[in-house]
Amino acid sequence: MTEIITALSEISDRYDALFVDLWGCVHNGRKAIPSAVQALVRYRERGGAVILVTNAPRSRHEVAKQLEFFEVPKEAYDDIATSGDSARVAMFRGAVGQKVWFMGQPHDLSFFEPLKMLKDPVEITRVPFEQAEGIICCGPEDPHAEPDVYRPQFLYAKQKGMKLLCANPDIVVDRGDKREYCAGAVAQLYSEMGGESLYFGKPHPPIYDLARLRLAEHRKGITDAGILAIGDGPATDIRGAMGEDLDSLFITGGLAREETKTSHMPDPEALTDYIQKEMISPTFAMGTLA
Repeated sequence: MTEIITALSEISDRYDALFVDLWGCVHNGRKAIPSAVQALVRYRERGGAVILVTNAPRSRHEVAKQLEFFEVPKEAYDDIATSGDSARVAMFRGAVGQKVWFMGQPHDLSFFEPLKMLKDPVEITRVPFEQAEGIICCGPEDPHAEPDVYRPQFLYAKQKGMKLLCANPDIVVDRGDKREYCAGAVAQLYSEMGGESLYFGKPHPPIYDLARLRLAEHRKGITDAGILAIGDGPATDIRGAMGEDLDSLFITGGLAREETKTSHMPDPEALTDYIQKEMISPTFAMGTLA
């Protein structure tokens, strides 16, 4: 049974570390959520470790720059694990070939920057679609357009046996009050058409392995029983935590705010119905991280 709480401090002394989602929990795509920042700063002041675990298709250094722009202070977290870093390792190991077609926006091009941590990385070249061996998807070119616009290319790609590397498994995010499609929606379409999509962010294991490595760099000896995963995505954050056998805190005021009838707090009956419908079992729930 999911327990509704009103503040992180009600349960924080049970955990040594937090794996915290960013978009919808710590910021809204435009600016920091003050109550969330304050809660994380207080948690770290009491000795807890905070690893931000995000499906952003970029390196942790690029995400850190974005957080500074959003006015999320460094005092709110210890380190960052990104889907982009996890996926970049796979790309430079040749997971989808050497000649790749890139799907994304100009600010995603940092995905192709060299990885110093790898020995003898594969040389990756961005080429036109017709010359590609595989697809690198950081997101749709137009995040407001339906993913179906890629059906013609995907039919050809499937016939050619191309693999699609998905750098961000999120289906949608809310930028302020506008909903946008992410790389996960594109990869989902390709899979439904019979193509092969490779995932590296939540809810898939590689990003959690990376998060544990980041945590160990700051605090050694913390077991999974001492980690609480926090997020607003039922299919990513909560299912990911379930798959890793981690306790979880579901932030209902993000992607599921309408379904859970969340204003300040979720409606208990609506929350129960939503949890059953999504087939998830978060340990705790609250409206906004605070």
